[in-house]
Amino acid sequence: MVRKATATLWSEQDRRHPGDRKRLFTAVSNAIDAERVLYPGSFVDISPSFIFDSAVYVDTDKRAAKFFADDAGIREIIAEDEDAPDDPDVTFIHADYTSDLDLPDEDVDLLVSLYAGFVSDHCTDHLRVGGTLLVNGSHGDAALASIDPRYDFTAVVLARAGEYRVSTANLDTYLVPKKSLDITADGIKASGRGITYRVPAFAYLFTRTE
Repeated sequence: MVRKATATLWSEQDRRHPGDRKRLFTAVSNAIDAERVLYPGSFVDISPSFIFDSAVYVDTDKRAAKFFADDAGIREIIAEDEDAPDDPDVTFIHADYTSDLDLPDEDVDLLVSLYAGFVSDHCTDHLRVGGTLLVNGSHGDAALASIDPRYDFTAVVLARAGEYRVSTANLDTYLVPKKSLDITADGIKASGRGITYRVPAFAYLFTRTE
Protein backbone atom coordinates (compact mmCIF):
# COMPACT_ATOMS: atom_id res chain seq x y z
CA MET A 1 0.00 0.00 0.00
CA VAL A 2 1.25 3.46 -0.85
CA ARG A 3 2.53 5.32 2.18
CA LYS A 4 0.86 8.64 2.85
CA ALA A 5 4.09 10.58 2.37
CA THR A 6 4.74 8.85 -0.96
CA ALA A 7 1.21 9.48 -2.20
CA THR A 8 1.37 13.12 -1.11
CA LEU A 9 4.66 13.83 -2.87
CA TRP A 10 3.48 12.19 -6.08
CA SER A 11 0.13 13.98 -5.90
CA GLU A 12 1.87 17.33 -5.50
CA GLN A 13 4.24 16.54 -8.36
CA ASP A 14 1.45 15.50 -10.71
CA ARG A 15 -0.92 18.28 -9.67
CA ARG A 16 1.47 20.93 -10.94
CA HIS A 17 1.35 19.49 -14.44
CA PRO A 18 -1.35 16.79 -14.62
CA GLY A 19 -0.08 14.03 -16.90
CA ASP A 20 2.35 16.48 -18.47
CA ARG A 21 5.55 14.51 -18.12
CA LYS A 22 3.93 11.27 -19.20
CA ARG A 23 2.82 12.93 -22.43
CA LEU A 24 6.33 14.28 -22.92
CA PHE A 25 8.03 10.93 -22.44
CA THR A 26 5.43 9.18 -24.58
CA ALA A 27 6.18 11.53 -27.48
CA VAL A 28 9.92 10.96 -27.05
CA SER A 29 9.54 7.18 -26.79
CA ASN A 30 7.58 7.14 -30.04
CA ALA A 31 10.45 8.91 -31.79
CA ILE A 32 13.49 7.00 -30.51
CA ASP A 33 14.61 3.50 -29.66
CA ALA A 34 15.05 3.39 -25.88
CA GLU A 35 14.47 1.01 -23.02
CA ARG A 36 16.77 2.24 -20.26
CA VAL A 37 16.69 5.82 -18.95
CA LEU A 38 18.95 7.90 -16.69
CA TYR A 39 17.19 10.87 -15.10
CA PRO A 40 19.49 13.08 -13.00
CA GLY A 41 17.72 15.75 -10.97
CA SER A 42 14.45 13.83 -11.12
CA PHE A 43 13.13 14.74 -7.66
CA VAL A 44 10.02 12.47 -7.48
CA ASP A 45 9.07 12.49 -11.16
CA ILE A 46 8.62 8.80 -11.99
CA SER A 47 6.89 9.46 -15.32
CA PRO A 48 9.58 7.65 -17.36
CA SER A 49 8.59 4.42 -15.57
CA PHE A 50 5.11 4.73 -17.06
CA ILE A 51 6.75 4.38 -20.47
CA PHE A 52 10.17 2.75 -20.34
CA ASP A 53 11.20 -0.66 -19.04
CA SER A 54 14.05 0.61 -16.87
CA ALA A 55 14.88 3.94 -15.26
CA VAL A 56 17.58 5.19 -12.93
CA TYR A 57 16.65 8.32 -10.97
CA VAL A 58 19.23 10.55 -9.30
CA ASP A 59 18.64 13.35 -6.80
CA THR A 60 20.14 14.86 -3.66
CA ASP A 61 16.82 15.83 -2.07
CA LYS A 62 15.98 13.95 1.14
CA ARG A 63 12.31 13.94 0.21
CA ALA A 64 13.16 12.14 -3.02
CA ALA A 65 15.16 9.57 -1.05
CA LYS A 66 12.18 8.90 1.25
CA PHE A 67 9.86 8.73 -1.75
CA PHE A 68 11.93 6.14 -3.59
CA ALA A 69 12.47 4.15 -0.39
CA ASP A 70 8.79 3.18 -0.62
CA ASP A 71 9.40 0.73 -3.45
CA ALA A 72 6.07 -1.02 -3.07
CA GLY A 73 4.21 2.27 -3.05
CA ILE A 74 6.00 3.51 -6.17
CA ARG A 75 5.23 0.29 -7.99
CA GLU A 76 1.59 0.63 -7.01
CA ILE A 77 1.47 4.15 -8.45
CA ILE A 78 3.10 2.94 -11.67
CA ALA A 79 0.79 -0.09 -11.92
CA GLU A 80 -2.25 2.20 -11.78
CA ASP A 81 -1.23 3.57 -15.18
CA GLU A 82 -2.70 1.35 -17.87
CA ASP A 83 0.19 1.99 -20.26
CA ALA A 84 2.99 1.17 -17.82
CA PRO A 85 5.31 -1.82 -18.29
CA ASP A 86 4.30 -4.89 -16.26
CA ASP A 87 7.40 -5.02 -14.11
CA PRO A 88 9.56 -1.92 -14.62
CA ASP A 89 13.06 -1.74 -13.20
CA VAL A 90 13.20 1.32 -10.92
CA THR A 91 16.47 2.42 -9.31
CA PHE A 92 17.16 5.51 -7.23
CA ILE A 93 20.58 6.94 -6.42
CA HIS A 94 20.65 9.48 -3.61
CA ALA A 95 23.59 11.52 -4.83
CA ASP A 96 24.77 14.60 -6.65
CA TYR A 97 24.90 13.65 -10.33
CA THR A 98 28.16 15.59 -10.69
CA SER A 99 29.79 12.94 -8.49
CA ASP A 100 30.66 9.36 -9.38
CA LEU A 101 27.33 7.53 -9.76
CA ASP A 102 28.95 4.10 -9.94
CA LEU A 103 27.09 3.31 -13.15
CA PRO A 104 28.59 1.61 -16.20
CA ASP A 105 29.63 3.64 -19.20
CA GLU A 106 27.28 3.57 -22.19
CA ASP A 107 24.62 1.90 -20.04
CA VAL A 108 21.48 3.85 -20.96
CA ASP A 109 19.55 4.69 -24.12
CA LEU A 110 18.08 8.00 -22.98
CA LEU A 111 19.64 10.70 -20.79
CA VAL A 112 17.18 13.25 -19.39
CA SER A 113 18.17 16.83 -18.58
CA LEU A 114 15.16 18.89 -17.50
CA TYR A 115 15.68 21.93 -15.27
CA ALA A 116 18.60 20.23 -13.54
CA GLY A 117 21.73 22.04 -14.66
CA PHE A 118 24.57 20.67 -16.76
CA VAL A 119 23.55 17.02 -16.85
CA SER A 120 25.13 16.48 -20.27
CA ASP A 121 28.50 17.70 -18.99
CA HIS A 122 28.63 15.11 -16.21
CA CYS A 123 26.54 12.14 -17.35
CA THR A 124 27.14 11.66 -21.07
CA ASP A 125 29.59 8.82 -20.40
CA HIS A 126 26.63 6.74 -19.18
CA LEU A 127 24.74 7.23 -22.45
CA ARG A 128 25.45 4.71 -25.19
CA VAL A 129 26.77 5.91 -28.51
CA GLY A 130 23.66 6.19 -30.64
CA GLY A 131 21.57 7.02 -27.58
CA THR A 132 19.57 10.19 -27.06
CA LEU A 133 19.89 13.23 -24.82
CA LEU A 134 16.57 14.92 -24.03
CA VAL A 135 17.36 18.43 -22.82
CA ASN A 136 15.52 21.70 -22.40
CA GLY A 137 16.94 25.19 -22.53
CA SER A 138 16.92 25.78 -18.79
CA HIS A 139 20.28 26.56 -17.17
CA GLY A 140 22.05 26.34 -20.54
CA ASP A 141 22.40 22.59 -20.93
CA ALA A 142 20.83 22.59 -24.41
CA ALA A 143 23.31 25.26 -25.45
CA LEU A 144 26.15 23.22 -23.99
CA ALA A 145 25.05 20.11 -25.87
CA SER A 146 24.78 22.10 -29.09
CA ILE A 147 28.54 22.75 -29.10
CA ASP A 148 29.56 19.37 -27.65
CA PRO A 149 31.39 17.36 -30.36
CA ARG A 150 29.96 14.15 -28.90
CA TYR A 151 26.44 15.12 -29.99
CA ASP A 152 24.45 15.73 -33.16
CA PHE A 153 21.27 17.79 -32.96
CA THR A 154 18.54 15.52 -34.33
CA ALA A 155 15.07 16.77 -33.33
CA VAL A 156 13.00 19.20 -31.30
CA VAL A 157 10.16 18.58 -28.90
CA LEU A 158 7.33 21.02 -29.52
CA ALA A 159 4.60 21.69 -26.98
CA ARG A 160 1.14 23.07 -27.55
CA ALA A 161 -1.83 23.05 -25.17
CA GLY A 162 -0.19 20.41 -23.00
CA GLU A 163 0.52 18.06 -25.88
CA TYR A 164 3.96 17.18 -27.24
CA ARG A 165 5.32 16.12 -30.58
CA VAL A 166 8.81 15.43 -31.87
CA SER A 167 9.79 17.12 -35.10
CA THR A 168 12.81 16.92 -37.38
CA ALA A 169 11.63 19.69 -39.72
CA ASN A 170 13.62 22.89 -40.24
CA LEU A 171 16.23 22.03 -37.62
CA ASP A 172 18.52 24.73 -38.99
CA THR A 173 16.13 27.36 -37.63
CA TYR A 174 16.54 26.19 -34.04
CA LEU A 175 19.36 26.85 -31.58
CA VAL A 176 20.07 30.16 -33.32
CA PRO A 177 20.60 32.90 -30.69
CA LYS A 178 18.52 36.08 -30.96
CA LYS A 179 21.68 38.09 -30.36
CA SER A 180 25.10 37.49 -31.80
CA LEU A 181 27.04 35.59 -29.17
CA ASP A 182 30.38 33.91 -28.78
CA ILE A 183 29.08 30.62 -27.41
CA THR A 184 31.66 28.72 -25.37
CA ALA A 185 31.36 26.00 -22.76
CA ASP A 186 33.03 28.18 -20.14
CA GLY A 187 30.70 31.07 -20.88
CA ILE A 188 27.59 28.91 -20.69
CA LYS A 189 28.68 27.37 -17.39
CA ALA A 190 29.59 30.75 -15.93
CA SER A 191 26.18 32.24 -16.74
CA GLY A 192 24.16 29.20 -15.63
CA ARG A 193 21.33 30.43 -17.84
CA GLY A 194 19.81 29.30 -21.07
CA ILE A 195 20.31 31.18 -24.33
CA THR A 196 17.37 33.00 -25.89
CA TYR A 197 16.83 31.54 -29.35
CA ARG A 198 15.08 33.06 -32.35
CA VAL A 199 12.90 29.97 -32.68
CA PRO A 200 12.43 28.26 -29.31
CA ALA A 201 11.34 24.71 -28.63
CA PHE A 202 10.20 23.07 -25.43
CA ALA A 203 13.15 20.69 -25.57
CA TYR A 204 15.78 19.30 -27.90
CA LEU A 205 16.98 15.82 -28.81
CA PHE A 206 20.64 15.13 -29.44
CA THR A 207 22.16 11.83 -30.53
CA ARG A 208 25.47 10.79 -29.02
CA THR A 209 27.86 10.08 -31.88
CA GLU A 210 31.13 9.40 -30.09
